[in-house]
Parts: sequence; structure tokens; C-alpha cells
Amino acid sequence: MTPESAWTRGFPGWTDDPFTRALVVAAHPDDETLGASGLLQHLHAAGTAVTLVVATDGEAAFPDAGPDERRELGRTRRRELRDSLREQGLSDVEPVWLGLPDSGLAEHEDTMTDALREHALGCDLVLLPWPEDPHPDHRAAGRAALAAAPVSAHRWSYPIWLWHWRNPADDKLPWQRARSYRLTGAERAAKAAAVAAFPSQLKPGPRGEDPILPPEVLAHFDRPAETFFREPPARSAPVSRFAQLYAADDDPWHVAEGWYERRKRAVLLASLPREHYGTIVEPGCGLGLLTRELAGRCDRLYAFDPVPSAVARAASAVADLSHVDVHSGSVPSGIPEGPVDLLVYSELLYYLDDADLTATIEASASALAPGGDLVALHWRPWAPEAPRDAAETHERLLAHPAFEQVVAHTDEAFLLHVLRRR
Repeated sequence: MTPESAWTRGFPGWTDDPFTRALVVAAHPDDETLGASGLLQHLHAAGTAVTLVVATDGEAAFPDAGPDERRELGRTRRRELRDSLREQGLSDVEPVWLGLPDSGLAEHEDTMTDALREHALGCDLVLLPWPEDPHPDHRAAGRAALAAAPVSAHRWSYPIWLWHWRNPADDKLPWQRARSYRLTGAERAAKAAAVAAFPSQLKPGPRGEDPILPPEVLAHFDRPAETFFREPPARSAPVSRFAQLYAADDDPWHVAEGWYERRKRAVLLASLPREHYGTIVEPGCGLGLLTRELAGRCDRLYAFDPVPSAVARAASAVADLSHVDVHSGSVPSGIPEGPVDLLVYSELLYYLDDADLTATIEASASALAPGGDLVALHWRPWAPEAPRDAAETHERLLAHPAFEQVVAHTDEAFLLHVLRRR
């Protein structure tokens, strides 16, 4: 057991993005209160619509209890959760009870995933138990929530038993993905009152069993801040996601008129070390605005994108330029064998999983002529569909022995590097 005094590590602050709808998943009544009460209060006050799904009634908290006793404890814990929500100012949040077996969620993970998928529709935030938590029910609930989460939703997990059963020095814990939400005084007081609304968990059991939440455990949840782990997708963002965006909006990223996009293109073009290149390749060309500007800096330009509607728009944008070829394609397979003088990756690589990113970097190194350049530019905030952020993406590029850094630009909105093939 790890005492609260051992946890001294600090984390970057919570990024206060606006969310429209949040799905909050708990394995047992009180998990969400212990791990995320302050954040839930904050989201609710900001106007986020909160759906709380509780997988079990927590009826098996005391394993020696008989069937009747378990049913009564389940009813008690349902009442306690409603009392707790009222203390947090969340009285309008009506819990969705799945009624799955307490201490047996792993055997019902598929059922839980199916149920959560329905409630996750339209959510841009999914808050779930940490999928590596020492409690098996928490792990199962976390996995189910991740499987059910829309690809467009941000996913964050809250640990519970990590604080009591894991070691702060454990280098396998995902500290690099941790963020901290600091509670206001009012939120902290409301959380304390909400935790106190679960007397069945705070007092000894019917046969004198130790409380489920003794003082040394509760101390972990009386902090001025709550810790969350980002849970990025494990696989590359599906092409269908980008096809949906283009189907809903002719210009989903406002590349034509948005200042960020116009400024980003200007900085990228100004950062190219050479005035003119022989062959340029632009994967993920989108609507072709950067394509047209790159066309004035080369003899030949090959641009491709996996979304057919984007390819059609890009081809139309450069239809008068005979030295530009726009076609359908994806990385890494769409990267030509070379030799290529410049590869341009604008907000693409962080959408790739580990295998696809590795293959894309290797194909890029192979395609570039010696002395050829690779420019990578990525938005710094973490896109929900992306397995990694801009910083990690650029670290992977910079670590490759085939490249040396030529240009580095750290902007408040994006990262840009130009690398040269050795």
C-alpha cells in the first residue's frame, strides 16, 4: 500500500477545451465521484451535457454477503449515488444503470461495450476508468468504454486504486499522458460532501469487515487536484473519419479563409531552405491550397490524398498546372520510390499508429535523394483521432539517423521542422 504522502509528482494542467456532450463511465457507484468529481462539476457548470453510465450496482463490495444482502446493498448504493450527485450540483444527471455483475465485468465486457456505444453517440468527451487500474472491474469498464468511444471523441481515464496499490517510481505508469485538474474551493467541498454520501463504503461491513474506503484510501481523493490520463486511439485514424468531415463541410478545417491555415502555409513556405526543388511529394494534400503554392517551387509535384472528394477538389485547384499530378493514395504505400527532393507532411503524421508511422518514416528516408529535404508541420493541440501529438511525432522524426535538422520552429499553435537526408 502506498501512502498519500508518497505521491508528490506534479502534472501539466488540464486543457480547458469546450465539450458539448460527455459520456462518463463508472464500474461501481462512487468511482466517478472519487476520481472525477471536480472535473464533472466543472464540465456541468460550463454547459456540457453529462451522461453517467454505471456498470454495476456495487453489490459485491463485501464478498461474504448472501444474495438478499447483496440485492439490498445494490439498492443502497443506487440511493447513495443519487445523494452524491445532488451534493455535487448534478441532480439533473440521471444515472444509466447497466446492472451487470459486480466483480464480474470482464465476463460481460462485450455486453457493456454494446450498451456504451449507444450512449456514446454524439459525445465529444468520454471519461472512463483507467484501463490499467488494479481493480479488474475498472479495467474491463475502461476497455469497454474505449471500444465504444466515437473516433471523434477525446478519451480521458481516471485512476482509482492506482494511488493505493501502485508505486510512484513505476516507470510503466503513463505519466507523459497525465494532466491535472485543480479543483476550486467550492468544488473540493462539494466533492467531500459527495464522498460522505456513500456511508455503505465508509463504515465496517455487516460482519465487521474493514470499510471499502478507509481513511488511508480516502486521503488519495482529498487532493486539491484530480489526475487524468489521455487515452489516445491505438490505431491510425480511419479514412472514413476524414470522408465524413468532407461530406459535412466543403472546407472542414477552413483552409481557404482561416488565419491559422493561411499563416501556417506562409511559415512553411518561408522555411523551405531552397528556392526551387526538382521533385516535390505532398501526401495528404487535402483541398490543394498548399499544393498550388508548392507548385511554384518545383519542376514536378506529386500530391495525393485518401479521400476521393478531396482529391477531386485538389485536382481542380491545379488543373491549369501541367507539372502537377494529383491522385488518390495513402501513406506509406503512396510514397514513390524516388528520388524525391522534398517531402511535405502538413498535419498528417500524428494520425498514424506506431506501425504506420515507422513505415512512413522509413519510406520517406528511402525516397529522398541525399541532400533532399523533409518538412513536417503539425498542430500542437492533440486531435482526438490522433494516436500521438505533434511533439511525439517530431521526436520520432528527429531521432531517425537518416536525417539531420536544418530548420526548427516552435510556434504557440504548431511545430515545424525541416530535416535533410544525410
